[in-house]
Amino acid sequence: MRFLTLYLRSRRVPLALVVAAGGTALMWGIWQLASDDRDANSTVVILTVLIAAACFTHTLNGPDDELERTAAVRWPRRRATHLILALGVTVALVLATLATGARFGPPLFVLRDAAGVLGLIALGAALVGPARSWFLPLIWTLGVAIFPQPSPLPAVVATWQHQPPGSRPAAITAVVLALAGLIAFTAYGPARRAAATQA
Repeated sequence: MRFLTLYLRSRRVPLALVVAAGGTALMWGIWQLASDDRDANSTVVILTVLIAAACFTHTLNGPDDELERTAAVRWPRRRATHLILALGVTVALVLATLATGARFGPPLFVLRDAAGVLGLIALGAALVGPARSWFLPLIWTLGVAIFPQPSPLPAVVATWQHQPPGSRPAAITAVVLALAGLIAFTAYGPARRAAATQA
């Protein structure tokens, strides 16, 4: 139990949870006040998923880069568990709105987008570090929100976040991104920070 407490604190998880919940609540409040429609549109939902997921970027590494690579701790299992729990929390926060007057859904849509976005974040964390891992998901999501494309297939794949829940190409794209991020981050961990950043 003590290890878990130290782990969560060193990863700034409590702060991430508060910020993710606050960001989701803010988006919920904006939709509640600005729209007469109970169901939020897909653009608002994908932006909310991005905000909630992005809050966990700084939990993907600790204060010591060398400790992340020691063989004394089974890091791959912990990294995979960390990502899966981040996905669960992200989905839970967004789907909690289904019981309110402003609903963010449907559930499969939220799960697919959250898995794909967290996969992108995890992949970024492994390649460029957690501090910059949210850049690609942000740019991709904003592009999708501004230029949604119903067809042809390459456009559907590129705008997978905006596709309806039953879209098979969108689901496959999200799964590929989720697995790529999970495998890369689990196997290699976060990219090392530059010495100037650590100082």
